[in-house]
Amino acid sequence: MAGATVDNLGQSVKEVMARYGNNPARMIEILQDLQDIYGYLSKDLLKEVSRQTEVPLARVYHVATFFKAFTLKPRGKYTIQVCTGTACHVKGAYRVLERLENVLGVKAGETTDDLMFTLETVNCVGCCALGPVVIVNGRYHGHVTPAQVESLIKEYRER
Repeated sequence: MAGATVDNLGQSVKEVMARYGNNPARMIEILQDLQDIYGYLSKDLLKEVSRQTEVPLARVYHVATFFKAFTLKPRGKYTIQVCTGTACHVKGAYRVLERLENVLGVKAGETTDDLMFTLETVNCVGCCALGPVVIVNGRYHGHVTPAQVESLIKEYRER
């Protein structure tokens, strides 16, 4: 939306900005809170943060793209992470990932059109004995096989 202001972005933006007093030194916290509320950092949110903190938009964008924790694209209700660390790799993580990509119709790093699932790969998560490991919104699933992928997806679709 062109010319977005706090009024048409919502009360949540106003509350977040007030919480940090529009302080540019609190940029990361501001962006974290806004992403928690909206699920991602839209162009309009970045413009509003720039306007209210009086920080150039390019600098706000730099912060939002520098840290991996921030995303500028809408994410799914469920984030599916496939561990691709050495132990999981050896135990078949890439076969599980390939099956997930086929079932969901997206590649790693993408979100389904219905905004239900975001598929990602992650480095070792420290559960090597459980490999291959798939994590859905923080819930760990161990010893996952390609044959289990459809039932796993079905479980989350039905929630």
